Amino acid sequence: MRYDECLEFLFSQLPMYQRVGAAAYKADLTNTLALCEWSGFPQDNFKSIHIAGTNGKGSVSHLLASVLQEQGYTVGLYTSPHLRDFRERIRVNGKMIEREFIQAFVERLQTDWEKLALSPSFFEMTVILAFEYFAMRKVDVAILETGMGGRLDSTNVVWPEMSIITNIGLDHTQFLGNTIEDIASEKAGIIKEGIPVILGEMNEKASLVCRVVAEKRNSKVFAVKDYELEPPNTTLKGQFQEQNKRTAFLACLELNSLGWEISKNSIQQGFNNVLENTDLKGRWQELSTSPLTITDVAHNEDGIKAVVAEIHRQEFKNLHIVLGLSEDKDVKAMLNHMPVNATYYFCRPNVPRGKDSEQLKIEAQAFSLVGESYSSVKEAYTAARLQASKEDMIFIGGSFFVVAEVV
Repeated sequence: MRYDECLEFLFSQLPMYQRVGAAAYKADLTNTLALCEWSGFPQDNFKSIHIAGTNGKGSVSHLLASVLQEQGYTVGLYTSPHLRDFRERIRVNGKMIEREFIQAFVERLQTDWEKLALSPSFFEMTVILAFEYFAMRKVDVAILETGMGGRLDSTNVVWPEMSIITNIGLDHTQFLGNTIEDIASEKAGIIKEGIPVILGEMNEKASLVCRVVAEKRNSKVFAVKDYELEPPNTTLKGQFQEQNKRTAFLACLELNSLGWEISKNSIQQGFNNVLENTDLKGRWQELSTSPLTITDVAHNEDGIKAVVAEIHRQEFKNLHIVLGLSEDKDVKAMLNHMPVNATYYFCRPNVPRGKDSEQLKIEAQAFSLVGESYSSVKEAYTAARLQASKEDMIFIGGSFFVVAEVV
């Protein structure tokens, strides 16, 4: 079976939430647990750090992985979604999983397909693939980012060294609930009995929910707001990364108290070399300086607010925004925070969930956002570059899938 056929099986044989939305959502861990048994419970063969949150969990995951790599640990990193290459999701010390390992896994899975009598989702299969790979590579620790929620996320079958919840915002409300408290309860589902939890900067309602769950599970809470933290500088750009830096820094300090050896120098170098160590992309990523061209994967209301605040900190003559959104997001809430004094290039990301660009243009007009619609991200970006002067700024975002087409 060729590698491209294996990917086709993973992507097309079964629904994938990141592409098709609600059709792929599974509200229990039955399939994941069955696949773990089929695979020989690989997640029991390595230590892990489990990270949930509405925003920032990717950046925190990459920062921690980078620090632990600098200390000399062999580090697995599982994140989602990917931007260009499926293998971005599963890394060891920054290197992507080998195609041959994916092929062997899919071939074995297909051989046992009828015997398994399951209909696992893309995410469920990918999690087990990651677990097998980390076990085979004998990693010292795996950093595992939840895909959505926490309690019922496929990653939530591990017993980690530490749980981390970066923050809580209104996203995926059709699955996780319509209030901050509901969503916090789902995210807090990763908190395990007796396992410490780091809480990033979040509102009091969300914090209270997490603390109540932690108390019930005898889990000691370390909240960023309770400490005066001075994390080192990082090559990750954007003021909004300050929260992620503090969360990752506190996690490093508490890992030390658990017996992990993490020197001050490793923390400094890990923060400073995160882009090189883990190949993190799409977080306030600079594509050009003339005109200043930035892309970012922010894709919900809180993320957009942070990105727009960063846009306002820049110096430019005119602002051009290439914007594409997913159909299942709270589009109005996001549009409400977008800058009015900008020229817009509305586009549809190349996934089934992508919102029609002409419809996006019409909805944006209600928020005084003016521009034209384009059939693709590439076409919209090309138009922005043709119209922008060297003194202008171009921002490209609204969705992971928009960013994937330009980085």
